[in-house]
Amino acid sequence: MLDAVLRADGGRITAALAARFRDLDLAEEALAEACARAVSAWADAPPANPAGWLYRVATRVALDSLRRSAVRQAVELPEPEPEPTVEELMTAAPLIPDERLRLIFVCCHPAIHPEARAALTLRLVCGLSAQEIARAFLIAEPALLQRLTRAKRKIADAGVPFEVPGPDHWGERLDAVLSTLEVAYAHAHADGAGTGRHASYGKEMLGITAALGTMLPTEPEVHALAATVRFAEARRPARVDARGMMVPLAEQDPILWDATLIAEGRRYLAGVLTHPLRSRGIQALIHAEWCARASLADPAPWPAVLTLYDALLACRDDPVTRLNRAVALAEIYGPAIAFEEVDALSHAGLADYLPYHALRADLLARLGLSDAARRAYDAALALAPADAERRWLDLGRSKCVD
Repeated sequence: MLDAVLRADGGRITAALAARFRDLDLAEEALAEACARAVSAWADAPPANPAGWLYRVATRVALDSLRRSAVRQAVELPEPEPEPTVEELMTAAPLIPDERLRLIFVCCHPAIHPEARAALTLRLVCGLSAQEIARAFLIAEPALLQRLTRAKRKIADAGVPFEVPGPDHWGERLDAVLSTLEVAYAHAHADGAGTGRHASYGKEMLGITAALGTMLPTEPEVHALAATVRFAEARRPARVDARGMMVPLAEQDPILWDATLIAEGRRYLAGVLTHPLRSRGIQALIHAEWCARASLADPAPWPAVLTLYDALLACRDDPVTRLNRAVALAEIYGPAIAFEEVDALSHAGLADYLPYHALRADLLARLGLSDAARRAYDAALALAPADAERRWLDLGRSKCVD
C-alpha cells in the first residue's frame, strides 16, 4: 500500500514540502522518515487518506528538524504547533497543495547545470529512481548521483527562490522543463497497460501540459509537447489486447482510439504549424500521422514517418532518434538495412535501453538469426519491462526456432 501511495502522490508531497520549507534535502528526508513511520503505523489499518497522512507527518518531521537546528544555533522560532493525535492523523484529510509545476521551474533554474536540471526534477517531482534517470540519459548511475548532489547544493547556495518566475524568465528554463516532462511521460508511455509504478504520469501530463499551454499560449514547443501527449494517450485503449499483451502501433485498431484526445492534439498542433518546425513539432507530426488512420484497413504511414524522422535527425541527431527511425526503415527497406543502422549504435550508450534490445531482437528474428535474436530478447527481458511489454517479448522469443 505504501509503495502505491508513493507512486501516485510522492511527487506531489515532495513538491509541497519543498515549496513550504524551501529546502530540497529536508523535503526528501522528511518524506523518507514519514514513510518509515508509516510501516508500523499502518500495520493494522491504513489511514483514511494515506497521502495526507504522509504529508502531515513529513511536515511535522521537517518542523522538528528545523527546531533542533535552531536550538543548536540559538535561533528563536515560533511556538510549535499542537501535536496531532493518532486519531486525527488516521481520519483527517489535509489538503496537499499541488506544487509540482512550481518545483519543476525551481529545479530548472539557469544557475543549475543544464545536464542536471531535468534529472533533478525527475528525481524530486516524478519520483524516478536514480537508475531509471541514468538509463533515460544514457549515463552511469554514479555520475547521475553526483549531478543530483551538485544541483541541490547549487539551489541552496544560490538562494534560488521557490516560486514560478515571472514570464520574462520562463524562456530560459523552458527547454529543461519540457525535457523533464518528456522523460517523465516516456516512462508512463512505456507501460502500455498503465499498471506500473509510473502509470499515473500519463493523465497527469495532460494537466501539466495544458497548464503550460495556458502560461505560454504562443510557444510552439509547449503546444507540440501537449499535442504529442494527447496523441499518445489517445492510443492507450488499443495498446494492450485481451491477453494483456502489448499491441505494436501498426497493429492497433484506430477505432479504439480516443477521438476527443486526438481532436485536442490537433488543436494544439495547429498552434505549432504556424511557426518554423523544431524537434518537438516534428515529433508531434509523427504522432499525428499515426492518428490520421481511421481503421486498420488504412495503410500504415511508414513513408511519411520515415521522412519526418529524417527531418528530426537534421535538428536532433541522437541515438534514440536513430533507433526510432530504424523502425520505419525496416518497414520500407527491409530488416537487413535497418539492422545495419541499429548495429552502428552498439557503442552509443544503449546497453540499458530496453527499446534498443527489443528492436535488435525483432530485426534479428526477421533475418532468421534465431540464436542472436534469443540473446537480444533475453537482454531486453533482463531490463524488467512492464507486464504487457514483457508478454510481447516472451512471445517473440518463443517464435525464435532453429
